[in-house]
Amino acid sequence: MTMLIPFAGLSPVPWKNGGGSTTEIAVFPPDAGFDDFDWRISLATIGADGPFSVFPGVERTLALIEGHGVTLSIDGEPTIVSAGEPVVAFEGESRVTAKLNRGPTTDFNAMTRTDRCWHQFGRRRLDGPSNFVARAAVTVLFLAEGDSLELCSDDERIAMVRYDAMVLDQGTTWKLEASQGTIFIVDIHYYDDEDDLDDEDGHYE
Repeated sequence: MTMLIPFAGLSPVPWKNGGGSTTEIAVFPPDAGFDDFDWRISLATIGADGPFSVFPGVERTLALIEGHGVTLSIDGEPTIVSAGEPVVAFEGESRVTAKLNRGPTTDFNAMTRTDRCWHQFGRRRLDGPSNFVARAAVTVLFLAEGDSLELCSDDERIAMVRYDAMVLDQGTTWKLEASQGTIFIVDIHYYDDEDDLDDEDGHYE
């Protein structure tokens, strides 16, 4: 079922390791905890250097939204996350330590449990009207940049503001109306779902 998730109605919770806080945007099954979700979408602020929580059996993607970036040590290998290279993927069981480059950062996080499902992460810049087709078993659309976005279908019009998210039904077609902005797209595929469609509308960069 198509669902709007207003960011203004969400509250932060402590990280799994207690070292910070994160705002959970969407999770399945509903009300699942850190150890039993199939997938989880969240927004976090890294305010100080330190370790990430460990999530065995989970695939993770992190995308920088605000700030000057962070240098991650992933199992001892340094990876710089910056405006030029804002996205990094890694395994949840990896030992990850963050060192802020210059002040706090705000980061988008997608996680899927590898024995149940997997995800594709994409970014799309908006500059006027465009079309969008939700092609995965679950598609989460997140307004990362821009003041507002309207999603229009034949019988529905939904208004979003920055950091709002939409969970879209598979196969639904939408017109995106925004003067400018950036959306993040997380397509979540279950291993037993053979009905996922190929990505033909170019909604990934």
